[in-house]
Amino acid sequence: MGVHQDRRVPSAASLAALTAVAMGLTGCAATNQTIQPQRYKQFFLPPQQAQAAEPVQLAFADPPRLSVYVNDYPALPSKPSPIPRPTDADFLIQRANERFAAGKRALQQGQPDEARQEFDRAVETLFNAPENLPGRATLERRLEELVDAIYRIDQDQLGNSAPDEQVSYEKAPLDDILDMTFPIDPSLRGKVREQVRMTVSQLPLDERDAVVSFINFFSSTKGRRILLGGMQRSGRYKAMIERVLAEEGLPEELIFLAQAESGFSPRAVSNKLCMGIWQFAKFRGNEYGLKQTPATDDRMDPEKATRAAARHLHDLYEHFGDWYLAMAAYNCGPGCVDNAVMRTGYADFWELRRRNALPKETANYVPAILAMVIMSKNAAEYGIGDIDFEPAVTYDSLELQTPTHIGLVAAALDRSVSELKDLNPSLIKSVTPAGFTLRVPKGTVPQLEAALKVIPADRRDSWRVHRVEPGDSFAAVAKRYGTTPDVLSSANHDQLPETGMFAAVPVSYPGDRPTPVKAAARTTTKTTAKGKAKATPRKTAAAASKKVPAKKTAGTRTTSKRASGA
Repeated sequence: MGVHQDRRVPSAASLAALTAVAMGLTGCAATNQTIQPQRYKQFFLPPQQAQAAEPVQLAFADPPRLSVYVNDYPALPSKPSPIPRPTDADFLIQRANERFAAGKRALQQGQPDEARQEFDRAVETLFNAPENLPGRATLERRLEELVDAIYRIDQDQLGNSAPDEQVSYEKAPLDDILDMTFPIDPSLRGKVREQVRMTVSQLPLDERDAVVSFINFFSSTKGRRILLGGMQRSGRYKAMIERVLAEEGLPEELIFLAQAESGFSPRAVSNKLCMGIWQFAKFRGNEYGLKQTPATDDRMDPEKATRAAARHLHDLYEHFGDWYLAMAAYNCGPGCVDNAVMRTGYADFWELRRRNALPKETANYVPAILAMVIMSKNAAEYGIGDIDFEPAVTYDSLELQTPTHIGLVAAALDRSVSELKDLNPSLIKSVTPAGFTLRVPKGTVPQLEAALKVIPADRRDSWRVHRVEPGDSFAAVAKRYGTTPDVLSSANHDQLPETGMFAAVPVSYPGDRPTPVKAAARTTTKTTAKGKAKATPRKTAAAASKKVPAKKTAGTRTTSKRASGA
């Protein structure tokens, strides 16, 4: 061990002697001690010099610095710190990542069965790790991320977008509740009365029996699940809704109308075909600027619908002068409430309810909202004070000047189609219309713009994009996407972009592809309205993909928004 073996470490007796020498040299030694310089001359001098030294004085002609502290001895040269060795957890995470990447490549190559196997291997690699493995927490976090990513790919049907007409909607949570009657817990009466008296609210509160009965229901197992589910999801849009309500001069407690209507689900649909967080009927939405096109429905846009709902509620309050009647009119329509008032002569919600002048759903709608407001403002007393709110939805926006396939955006950003649809719930087709303001994850607009630049403007609704990887060639990329090198070369001006850059792939998306045929041109029969058979030509996908127009890329306009209002 080199230096460590040659060095002599002084004993305790040597240290004591060194102390005496040091004290003698500095004039602090005891008078009854005798200095033995010859002993220390041989210790400090190299052997050759020690033998040649004659007089004792010469041994200390240039005395060395002495120290009685062991820590003052010259530090031994330290070894370089070793390179950290990857842990077993790191190794497993790396293997799982490799399997996941292999699955994504298989999807690009049109091999969903192989992709499924790779995804299963990725999950199994982490799932089967020993329970006592160091770094288990990091491994479990990565496992959750992989499961979520694979679930989103499953939602996209392993890369095959669902048919446009198969949009996934959710049922409004209170549809089956507002027609029901719930018992009243007598022990709640006094508690609710005191809470109403002590609670600060911009919306008037009430402790009538109907309100107490819904508090009793929301305290039950089923009701609590409905209440907490909506409150947790409210985190996605809570700040945005509160901001819009404040801008329109409305009580912030009206946010619970959205919870009663949809549980904050943008794609909720009622049994009356009302849609979105605020459950607008089509005609009412049109009155407040919520438009529908073959590809979009603004009723499912959270921010647009919130603005429309706030303005509608403002108009209802201006008309009735009472928040309970305005809330009732939001549910059943202003005409319904007007008729009830005219029939009974009472412009009071509770009196209309007592006289059964309102639909039963509407009669329970207002008490249910008041119950949720009272419980939320006294959350600790109802055991709902520690809610794990979902994070606020944040995004950047890019206005698309030409029709663009959502799969193109997903490939450019390396995100799933379902994630992008979650950010854009108003989009009900796979292709956005021209002028659509697309929401994308924060900070990804530059990456998307770079990808769009390589695709001709009039082909963004059908072509794909590929980020070039090390070792890629036209032949390799063509094989992956099921096309030919000549087609790829023509689409990319005969030069494959550098690694990390985007290449255009003139191949349609899975689910959009025409049925392949063997012949370049083939005829099928199509029955006309008059019952006569008509021959129509069909082309292969390869033949159609060889038409590569060299048109100038259209521009885009960028905006930045945050759904949370920050």
